[in-house]
Amino acid sequence: MGGSFLVYKYAEKELCQNPLTVVNKFLIYWWAFDLIFRYALQKMPVINIKPLLILPFNKSKIVSFGIGKTMLSFFNIIHAFFFVPFSILLIAKGDAPLINVLLWNLGLIGLVYANNFLNILLNNKDNLIYGIGGVMAILGGLHYFGYFDITVYTAPFFQGLSDTLYLFILPIVAAIVLYIIAFKSFVSGLYLDEGLATKSKDVKTENLDWLDRFGKTAIFLKNDIKLIKRNKRARSTVIVSVLFLFYGLLFFTGAVEAYDGPAWKIFAGIFVSGGFLLSFGQFVPSWDSSYYPLMMSQNIKYREYLSSKWWLMVMATFVSVILASGYLYFGWEAYLAVIVGGIYNMGMNAHVVLWAGAYVKTPIDLTSNKKAFGDKQSFNMKTLMLSLPKLALPVVLYAIGHYAYSPYAGYALVAVAGIAGFAFRNMVFDKIEKIYKTEKYATIWAYKQKK
Repeated sequence: MGGSFLVYKYAEKELCQNPLTVVNKFLIYWWAFDLIFRYALQKMPVINIKPLLILPFNKSKIVSFGIGKTMLSFFNIIHAFFFVPFSILLIAKGDAPLINVLLWNLGLIGLVYANNFLNILLNNKDNLIYGIGGVMAILGGLHYFGYFDITVYTAPFFQGLSDTLYLFILPIVAAIVLYIIAFKSFVSGLYLDEGLATKSKDVKTENLDWLDRFGKTAIFLKNDIKLIKRNKRARSTVIVSVLFLFYGLLFFTGAVEAYDGPAWKIFAGIFVSGGFLLSFGQFVPSWDSSYYPLMMSQNIKYREYLSSKWWLMVMATFVSVILASGYLYFGWEAYLAVIVGGIYNMGMNAHVVLWAGAYVKTPIDLTSNKKAFGDKQSFNMKTLMLSLPKLALPVVLYAIGHYAYSPYAGYALVAVAGIAGFAFRNMVFDKIEKIYKTEKYATIWAYKQKK
C-alpha cells in the first residue's frame, strides 16, 4: 500500500505530472512482469479426480471448479493493494473524476484476469514465456538508454481505459475469451481413465561429460543440473535468481535516494552476483529431500556431496558477474562493486549458505511452486545468525575501508575476505562436514514427516 503513496508523491512533486498519466506510461511493464511472475510462482489448479469417479459430476463442472479456484488467487488480489489506494488518492485530490477511475480499474481487473487465464494456457511452455521475458527486457533496456520507447505506443491504450467510455470493455472481453479457450482446452483433454493411466514417453539421457573433470563430485553436479532442468520448482528458482541481476538498478542509477550511501553499492554487488547462491543455496540439502534418506544409506562422503553444491554456486556466481557487465554503463566503480561482491560470494557466502543449510530441514516438492520463496521452518536462530556474514559483514568491511582511507580500500577489504574464504576452504569444509554429520538423523527424520 505504501508504494501507491510513494508513486503518487513522486509523480506529483518530482515529475510535476498527473500521477495517473505517469502510471499509465509504465503499465505495459507491469502487465509483462505480472505474467512472468505468475508463470514462475503461481500454482496450477490441481484436482484429485479419484473421489469424483463415484459422483454425478460432468466434466464441465470439474473444469469450472478447477479454473475457478485460480480466480481468488493471491496473484489476482495482490494488485488491489496498490491500485485501490492509488485510485482513492486520484479521486480525493481531484486528479481524475470518479467515473473515469472506476472505468480504469475495471479495465485493469480485466487485464489481471486475462493474465490469470493466459498463464493457465501457457503452463509448461517455457520457451514462449522466456521469449516474452526476453523481449520485454530488451524493450526495457532500449527505453532506459533512450533508443526506443515502447510506452509511446502503449500508454495511449492504458490512458484510454479512463478517458473513454468503452475501451475498458476490451480487457474484459479478452479475459472472457481466454477463459473460454482455457475451459474448452481442459474439457477436451479431461478423460478420467486417461488421467489415471500410466503415461509412457521417450527418455532422453544426458551425459554432461564436460563435468567429469571434477572427479567424484561430478556425479552430484550432474544430478543438480538435471534437477534444475527437469523440475518446476528448481527452474522457478533460477528465474528468480536472474531477476537479481537487475537489482543493482535501484542503487547505481540514483532512482532511490535512500540508496545513495557508499556502503549500499557493495550491498548491491552481493545481490546482483549472488542471486543463484542466495535463492538456490539456502535450500541445500532440501533439494534432495525426496531421496535424502536413501542417499544417506549409501556409501557417500559428505565432502563430495557438499563440494558439488559449492562448485555449482561458484560457477553460477561467476556467470552472474559476467552477465552483469552491463553495469559498466554506470561507471567502472559500479561494476567493480559487482566483481568484488562476486568474489565475496564465491569465497565466503558459498560456505555460509552450506553451513546454514545444515539447520534447514524443510522438504521441497519439486513439482510445485508452493512456497517458492521459502518456508517459515527455514528460519531459526542459527540460520538468522548465519545470515549476518552474508549481508552485514561485507557492508561493514567496505565501510571501514571507505571511511578510513578510500572507496577502493573498502573494495579491497571485501575482496580480501572473499580470497581468505578460498584460502581456508578445506578447514571450513571440515567444520561444515562435521555439522552435517551431527544433524544427519534429525534431517532424515524431518524429511520423512508429511507436510
